[in-house]
Amino acid sequence: MTEQGIAKPALGQIGIWSFSLRFSADATAAVQGLEKLGFKTLWVPGGNDDGVLDLAKALLEATSTLNLATGILNIWKHEPADVAAWWRALPAASRSRFLLGLGVSHGGVIGEAYGKPVAKMREYLDALEQAGMPSATMCLAALGPKMLQLAQARTAGAHPYLVSPRHTAFARQTMGPDALLAPEQGVVLESDPGKAREIVRNSIKFYAGLPNYTNNWRRDGYTDADIETVSDRLIDGLIAWGDVNAIGARVQEHLQAGADHVCLQVIGPGGLMGDLDYDLAAWRKLAALL
Repeated sequence: MTEQGIAKPALGQIGIWSFSLRFSADATAAVQGLEKLGFKTLWVPGGNDDGVLDLAKALLEATSTLNLATGILNIWKHEPADVAAWWRALPAASRSRFLLGLGVSHGGVIGEAYGKPVAKMREYLDALEQAGMPSATMCLAALGPKMLQLAQARTAGAHPYLVSPRHTAFARQTMGPDALLAPEQGVVLESDPGKAREIVRNSIKFYAGLPNYTNNWRRDGYTDADIETVSDRLIDGLIAWGDVNAIGARVQEHLQAGADHVCLQVIGPGGLMGDLDYDLAAWRKLAALL
């Protein structure tokens, strides 16, 4: 339990984070396959639109044991009362397998209304709680200390994205021992350094233009030159590449640094949006880590 008495959800040590499944017409069959492989938790993104809850409901209905988490629901795209009403309408068995990951998006995306992100998130959490959404069913996409502290105090914990094991240690120290810490870890199943880094560089250079991430990378010890060039050092720190054993070693680094759960995002030659068939084959390989 956290200091506020918020229970930590049981997600298993290794989960999957998927763009390709989020936007696929074959999502139902794919998620059933993922469940059969033995993964306990699936994270699906919802940052760019308001459709993630419809998908979450469908995937919960299609499965019986798999936890479903949003990574994340964009708080600018959903009214808190609507989110809470959606959650209350779920069958009890589905509610018990759902974790609402919330994020504030980015100033460059939202515009002038963006304001102070921590204050905005606090207001959103207030409204969710007033509408009957339990704190234990939520976590925050948190990178910096203030958002991590809010995640610890008001939700089950934090879901940092595009971070190193060094950040995981920082997040654990900031939140204390009891809050959920579930970092996303990008993975490239390619052992050739040049090929792996080229895949990563093409995939994450977009994020090098977003202050939420670049400020966090600077806190983590990366230089402006690392960020501007998307250097090998930055790539190797943020993304795990190599064979399944190399991916497993990175997962262990996060766990040893204080993570409770690590969700793996497969990055293939097609980039972050991915290809579901490619990802399914990769998930079958990664299931060896369970």
